Amino acid sequence: MPKQAKSKSTRKLKTYQTSLGFYDQAIAAPSMKAALQAWGASSNLFHQGAAKETDDPDVVAATMAKPGVVLRRPVGSDRPFTESAELPTDLGEGEGQSDRKPKSKSRKRTARPAKRPSRKIDDQAERKAAVAFEKEERRREAERRKEEAARARERARRDKAVATARAALDKARREHESRSEEIEAERAALDARAEAEQGRWDKQRTKLEQALRRARE
Repeated sequence: MPKQAKSKSTRKLKTYQTSLGFYDQAIAAPSMKAALQAWGASSNLFHQGAAKETDDPDVVAATMAKPGVVLRRPVGSDRPFTESAELPTDLGEGEGQSDRKPKSKSRKRTARPAKRPSRKIDDQAERKAAVAFEKEERRREAERRKEEAARARERARRDKAVATARAALDKARREHESRSEEIEAERAALDARAEAEQGRWDKQRTKLEQALRRARE
């Protein structure tokens, strides 16, 4: 049993690389699935040909130094992978600079030393990297749970606020309807009084007008 636990905690890490948005991204992870989760990919980039395992010694060394951490560099560049990479500097360059750019790249390629063979990582370094990866994975999972809890609290706060506002609106509507009914009742009573008064006045006026005509005769 202890051997199985040790085997699980020292899973061999591999370096995977992809390009997302403005950045190339690389990570040391035990599987493609783990790499996709760390990248936050919603689809299988490996099946789509957008991600791969790499044995570039510089990239492997950088990722193994920080296993489980997503490292970045400006897309299409050969800069070192770091945790915080700057945006590409050639975004939106004018056509007038296009003639000089290939020459610069050409000189850079010719001046670059030949690719060194892949550096081998000893067993102790592999175990250390695997432990560091799982530590980073736990930290990332804890951060994910923290964010989910924060979103849940925000949803609960919003739902409570909506319920309170809806209850206040319903209460105000009921009060309005009740007052409106009272006003309608009072208006009906006033209409009845006004109609009775008009009837009384009509009778009185008729009687007095007849008396006036008799007095004139």
